[in-house]
Amino acid sequence: MFSETFLDVLNHEGVVSVTSWSDDNVHVANTWNSYLRITDDGRILIPAAWFNRSQKNIDAQNKMILTLGSHEVEGKMGMGTGFVIDGTAEFLMEGAEYEMMKEAFPFLTRVLTVTPEKIRQTI
Repeated sequence: MFSETFLDVLNHEGVVSVTSWSDDNVHVANTWNSYLRITDDGRILIPAAWFNRSQKNIDAQNKMILTLGSHEVEGKMGMGTGFVIDGTAEFLMEGAEYEMMKEAFPFLTRVLTVTPEKIRQTI
């Protein structure tokens, strides 16, 4: 599901926007490319310390959109590329994946898990 270009973007720093919504409430939170981890089954794990409004939105409806990119990766029209990921999300507060992420990111209080439904390269 993840292209080589997408995985290459994760090797370069950039901002990831995490967009959630419910009841006419749209919220955008940010994190870093280097914080994302890809699981063997194709989910994206993101350490979450704040993300309180995101969690309220996801608890109400589990859809979300992620955007990420890097100007250091060749895109469709030259250097620089980005991706939009539509998917479903949930928060983990325990378990093996939580413990693995907590070891890497001691500041987290939860792990945001995103299951991609659609990934598209934008530039």
